[in-house]
Amino acid sequence: MVTVSKDRLLELQAIARLLHNTLLSYPTLESVNYFIEHDIAKQWPSMGKASADTAKLLLYSYLSQWGNEQINELKLDYGQLFFGPAEPKAIPWGSVYLCEQQLINDESTVALMQLYKQYGITFTLEYNQPIDHIALFYGVIAELLGLLIDKPENKQTSAVLIIILQQHLLPWSSRCLTLANQHAVTDFYKSIALLALDFESKLIESFNVIPMSKHLFK
Repeated sequence: MVTVSKDRLLELQAIARLLHNTLLSYPTLESVNYFIEHDIAKQWPSMGKASADTAKLLLYSYLSQWGNEQINELKLDYGQLFFGPAEPKAIPWGSVYLCEQQLINDESTVALMQLYKQYGITFTLEYNQPIDHIALFYGVIAELLGLLIDKPENKQTSAVLIIILQQHLLPWSSRCLTLANQHAVTDFYKSIALLALDFESKLIESFNVIPMSKHLFK
């Protein structure tokens, strides 16, 4: 049974959804303006860490000086970090970190697919994408948090969430986000990477998760 407060679950769900939308695809003027219009930099829930406060200030500073002509720079930054055409600096697929040959859709991806099938977790993708993309994890986490908000007594939902975090996401995601912060050209993605790291830290604390230790090959 979940002992996390409803307010905390709502905060975590909001962050998960925002990270899902921000990291899944290239930025658009609409997506950046959403951050500005909803004052996301200031409204982002405080997770109590100095690094998160620094990231919020960095994000606020970047967005306060935003001009629509910067969208191409932001798209280039997203591409070099997460997409290509060259090898992304912060590859967003878990199997690349967990597979010695650094392959996409390797054994770890298959294991995740089996877990999703077992528990009826499905989603529709706009384009073909390995399901162990970090943004897709955040989308699944947001859905599971939503179920816990409605039915906090559902032990299966909390168990699945913990398995996903412990075995499938957290063993590698901090490496991806650290690389994103290191290689980001724009303060936008530097701050998003830091805020995502803080979000994962709060998930660990909230659900008493001990991430599995796995050798990383990237």
